[in-house]
Amino acid sequence: METEKIARKNILFESDEPEGISIKGYDFNNGVDYDKILDSFLSTGFQATHLAKAISVINNMINDKATIYLGYTSNLVTSGIRDVIRYLAEHKKVDVIVTTAGGIEEDIIKCLGDFKLGKFSASGEMLCEQGVNRAGNILIPNSRYCKFEDFIKPILQKLYDEQKAGKTITVSDFVKTLGKEINNPKSIYYWCWKNEIDVYCPAITDGSLGDMIHFFMYEHPDFQIDIASDIHKLNEFTITQKKTGIILLGGGVMKHHICNTNMMRNGADYSVYINTGEEWDGADSNARPDEAVSWGKISDKGEAVKVFGDATILFPLMVAQTFAKK
Repeated sequence: METEKIARKNILFESDEPEGISIKGYDFNNGVDYDKILDSFLSTGFQATHLAKAISVINNMINDKATIYLGYTSNLVTSGIRDVIRYLAEHKKVDVIVTTAGGIEEDIIKCLGDFKLGKFSASGEMLCEQGVNRAGNILIPNSRYCKFEDFIKPILQKLYDEQKAGKTITVSDFVKTLGKEINNPKSIYYWCWKNEIDVYCPAITDGSLGDMIHFFMYEHPDFQIDIASDIHKLNEFTITQKKTGIILLGGGVMKHHICNTNMMRNGADYSVYINTGEEWDGADSNARPDEAVSWGKISDKGEAVKVFGDATILFPLMVAQTFAKK
C-alpha cells in the first residue's frame, strides 16, 4: 500500500554509522571489582560517563603538574566530605582552596564537637525549641557555636592587637591563624597552615564568623579585616601559573571566584564541575563550563566537564580514582 511505503521510507531508512565508544555496562558475572565498575562508567552513558570523564580530567591535571584550585560550598564541610577535603590538604594534593565562611568555621567547630545525623523531615519548630540547628539531615547543637565563640574571641583579640601595632590582617592570614590555633589534625585548615596552602574566603562575614566579628566590634569598633589584598594576591599568583586545573563542588561565590581568577590567565586548562543546578536561570552557580569559556575563564583548548549530581556521592569516588591512587 502507498501509506506503508511512506511510513517505511520515513522510519526504516539506512543511517550513517556513528563513531565512538559502544554503550556497555559492567558485567557482574565477572565478580565485584570496584575499580572496573568505575571504569565501566565511561561506556555506560548519561551522568556515569560524565563522572568517568571527570576522573580522567583530574588525572590529566595531576599528570600535567597543573596548579590545582579546589572550591567547595560550606554544606560539604557540614557533611563528611570535610574528611575527604582534609585528606587532600594533609597530603598537599591541591594548591589553592576557595570556600565560604561556613566552609571555614564548621571545620573548626567540628574540632570542638561532633555534628549528628538526623532526618530531612525533622520538625524545624521542635528543633528550634531544643536549640538544635538542621542542615539537611545533619544536626548541629547550638552549644557548638558557644564553644566556637570561646575559641574565637582570644584570636580576634590577638589579631586586633596586631592591627593596632600596624599589621594589616587579610582573610587568608585569618584562616591560617585559625588552622594554627585549632592545632588539630582533623582540621582542613590545620593542614593548610602546616602545608602552606592558601585559603581564600571572599564572603568571610556570611556565617558565624561574621556574627563573632559583629559581637567583637561592640567593644572594638575599629577592627578590620582586609579583603582587597587577597584578591590581588590570588590574581597575581594565578597569572604566573603554567597550567591550572579547577575542581568545583557546588556553586556560588567560591565557583565564580576561582573561575574569575583564571580569567586573568585566559582560562583554566582543566575544569571539573559537580553540582545539581540547571543553567536556565542564567546564574553562574548553575552554568556549564562552556559558558565560562565564553568569558575566558576556561580555555577553549582545555578539558572541561560538568557532572550533574550530589558531590557527597560523587567526590569520594573521584578522589579514590585520582589523588588517592597517585
